[in-house]
Amino acid sequence: MSPILPDLAVRPGTEADLDAILSLTLAAFHDGPDSAHDAAERAITEPERSVLVTDGDLVVGHLGSFRRDLTVPGAIVPAAHVTQVAVAPTHRRRGALTRMMGRHLTEAPEPIAVLWASEGRIYPRYGYGLAAPRLVVNATAREVRLPADVSGRLRAGTPAELRTELAEVYEAARPDRPGWSSRPGTWWDYVLADTERSRHGGTPLRAVVHEDAHGRPDGYAVWRVRPGSNPDNERISSVLTVKELVAESPGARLDLWRFLFGVDLIAKVRHDFLPTDEPLLHWADDPGWLHARWDHALWVRVVDVPAALAARRYATPVDVVLEVTDALLPANQGRWRLRGGPDGASCTPAAEPAALALDVRELGAVYLGGTALGALAGAGLVRELVPGALAAAHAAFGWHRAPGAVEVF
Repeated sequence: MSPILPDLAVRPGTEADLDAILSLTLAAFHDGPDSAHDAAERAITEPERSVLVTDGDLVVGHLGSFRRDLTVPGAIVPAAHVTQVAVAPTHRRRGALTRMMGRHLTEAPEPIAVLWASEGRIYPRYGYGLAAPRLVVNATAREVRLPADVSGRLRAGTPAELRTELAEVYEAARPDRPGWSSRPGTWWDYVLADTERSRHGGTPLRAVVHEDAHGRPDGYAVWRVRPGSNPDNERISSVLTVKELVAESPGARLDLWRFLFGVDLIAKVRHDFLPTDEPLLHWADDPGWLHARWDHALWVRVVDVPAALAARRYATPVDVVLEVTDALLPANQGRWRLRGGPDGASCTPAAEPAALALDVRELGAVYLGGTALGALAGAGLVRELVPGALAAAHAAFGWHRAPGAVEVF
């Protein structure tokens, strides 16, 4: 990679840069203008948190971030939600991304950063580890049979009509699912923005709320229907695409899935953002018809090792000295003593010899409890320096709920 040219500057963004940022990111992600969608994005953008690369007056690189809270094992922590990372094709291979990423990580006030990677090979270079894979289901609707038990009642409407209930259910469920983000301020406006760009030829968004025996909302689903490919000239080829399915109890989740699979004139039911411990895998009488596949979702970068490790909880008691390497943030390098358990944790500089050695990338991968420390050791990415240390730390870093990711930000 050639060095960045002297005439390219790196600076923070301002409100005056919003048009240039939008133009750059639309071009980078091959989107066209959509006034409603662009307005929704502007409402959530925090330009003062952006890092820009400029060539004279021209913005040629952008890295943005949102300040949102993230659920982690046993806790909720502030996290930099990195977004809209783009470099103009005329200015690639000049170190722009490296400069932006270095500036962002050095100045980020949050102990962790998290992002979705359009290209998964890019971000491990900057210390990001894959922390939350996702399950993609593209089920053949007529072949999926679910248990018949019913636990509540359903109420349908538009997302706008049911917004209060959706937010109530989401906030009740969020603290128990690592990887879920808070939705402060105008974020619900953005999540439910039903623009032409987001429809991709589908119907407007539809919603249904699940209520328990006492009439309290405890689950919801938001979806749209899109025309599907029809090479065999089937009479029914539409795809019901689920945007979000959130439930506080297994019964509510089962009722919602049963509803979605029961919508008339649907060939496929698709959901791209399911956790890997999705109960549908166990409810379907023949899970092969779910056509489930694994994909990557959230990547985590530990920005402040002691603060990040002390912020989360651990499934079992742990007392281990970690030798951490970090090529970008020297303050993270060195030996750290982690002591913790289900009720709290501390992480302090250590003088004792290390029991485990790993890069900050692997620390990010295990941070949400979804990537096994033992699996990384099996790949040679974590080294056990004291016999028995790996098994104990492997159990402690795990969690009873797989991390998930319900939205792309």
